[in-house]
Amino acid sequence: MNRFHTVLFDLDGTLLDHFAAIHKSHVHTMRTLGLPEPTMEQVHRAVGGGLEVAISRILGEKNAALLEKAVPIYRAYWNENMLHGVALLPGSRELLEALKARGVRCAVFTNKHGPSARTLMDHLGVTHLLDAVFGAVDTPWFKPDREFTEHALLTLGADSATTCMIGDSPYDIKAAHNGGFPCHCVTTGTHTAQELTDAGANSVHPDMTSLARAIFGLEIIARI
Repeated sequence: MNRFHTVLFDLDGTLLDHFAAIHKSHVHTMRTLGLPEPTMEQVHRAVGGGLEVAISRILGEKNAALLEKAVPIYRAYWNENMLHGVALLPGSRELLEALKARGVRCAVFTNKHGPSARTLMDHLGVTHLLDAVFGAVDTPWFKPDREFTEHALLTLGADSATTCMIGDSPYDIKAAHNGGFPCHCVTTGTHTAQELTDAGANSVHPDMTSLARAIFGLEIIARI
């Protein structure tokens, strides 16, 4: 527990479940463009690298030229519907509370639109548990860019030797390793335990409660 003074958390699939709104927004975007609506599985496979990457994957090579038109359609719909069905995953709030009580700096480190991420943290009532929220458009970088990780550490005044990342995707793992610190993963997002292990995760856990016990020595009870 005493090893980590700073913990960076991914957002989607790690701290929260936001896929209802994400899927709804991609469906609206493709429908507006007259293209087939993506399934939830397709959206799960597309996300992680930022909005443009996700939309590009859903459009496919055949419709790649529509990306510039698709992004503003998505953003406008998203701004009106981003709170649809969003919820913290079990154990997320409790782990943030426990770490905060022990003086650990906690921050969101996500490829989600930064202003949207801060709106969500306010909506879910956890902003006071966070020292910062780093997201897309806050800087020129995205995970796993080394510069993005370095920016987060510098802003927090953190040392990589006492920092760890909690995430659910290879983007999180590579971003952490690019910064010189471990990434401990949960399988509550879009990747399996085997996929995360193969990507180099330092450890993999089925949920936040199990991770809290194994990595921080914390026994937390997820409130329903």
